[in-house]
Amino acid sequence: MGGGATKKEAIDVIYITIPVHNEEHTIGVLLWKIRNVMGEFGRDYEILVLDDASSDGTREVLKRYRRSLPLRVFSSEERLGYAKALERLIREAVERAPYPKRDAIVTLQGDFTEHPENLVPLVKTLEGGADVVAGSLTDVEGGAPLPVRFARWAAPRLLGSSLRSCPVSDPFSSFRIYRVIVLKKALRALGDAPLLQMGGWAGNVELLDLAVHHARRVEEVDLGLRYDIRTRKSRFRSIPTLRELNRIRGKVSWTPEKDVA
Repeated sequence: MGGGATKKEAIDVIYITIPVHNEEHTIGVLLWKIRNVMGEFGRDYEILVLDDASSDGTREVLKRYRRSLPLRVFSSEERLGYAKALERLIREAVERAPYPKRDAIVTLQGDFTEHPENLVPLVKTLEGGADVVAGSLTDVEGGAPLPVRFARWAAPRLLGSSLRSCPVSDPFSSFRIYRVIVLKKALRALGDAPLLQMGGWAGNVELLDLAVHHARRVEEVDLGLRYDIRTRKSRFRSIPTLRELNRIRGKVSWTPEKDVA
C-alpha cells in the first residue's frame, strides 16, 4: 500500500484537523489539552480548525486561543457539514505540508469525546512505519448514549460483507492519523470529485477506504471514548447514521491501487 516509511522515523509536522459547529463549551478545553499533550510529547504540530457556521460563541473562543497556540482558523458562513468541512481542512493540510512522506494529518472531533492523550500512541505507531493508523474505540468510558450503543451494534451487521476485507476492527471512528502522502495521492486520484460523499460514520468509512488504496501499512490502536468529560449532550442520531452507512454498502473495496508496492 503507497508512499510511506518502512523504518522508524519521527514525523516532521503533525496537522491536527478539527471541524467544529457550535462548540463554544468544548473547543477551548480541547485545544488547551492538545497544547499540553503535544508540548510534553515534543513534536511539531499545527492545529487547523474550521468553524462551520457556528451561531454561538465558538468564533470568539477560537480567537482567544490563536494567541497562545499554533492555531489556524478557517470559517464558513454557510453550513458545510462534516464531509465538506473535513475535506477543506485535509486539502489545506496537504497544501501546507512541505514533506508529504514525513508529515502527518490527524482527524479529530471537536466535542471532546476523542481524548488528545491518544495522539501519542497514534503518532508513535505511524512513526513505527505505518501509513495510516486508526483509533479503534473498543472501550467507551462515561456511558455512551443509547443511540451510539445501538448504532455500534447495528452498523457492522448492516454493512456485513462490505467490512470483510477492512484492515481495522473499527472503521467508524474518526480519530486517525494519516501520512500526508497517502491523502495527497487519494486527492490526486479523485481529480475534481469530492473526497467524501457522506458525513459522520459513513464519511469515516469512505475516507479510510480511500486511504487504504494508497497505503502500504494500515494499523490500529485501541482507544476509548470519553463521554464522562463532555460538556454538552450528544448530537448523534442513530437512524440517519445507519441510513448513510446503508448507502455506501458494497461501495468500499479496501484494495490498494496498482502503484502501491
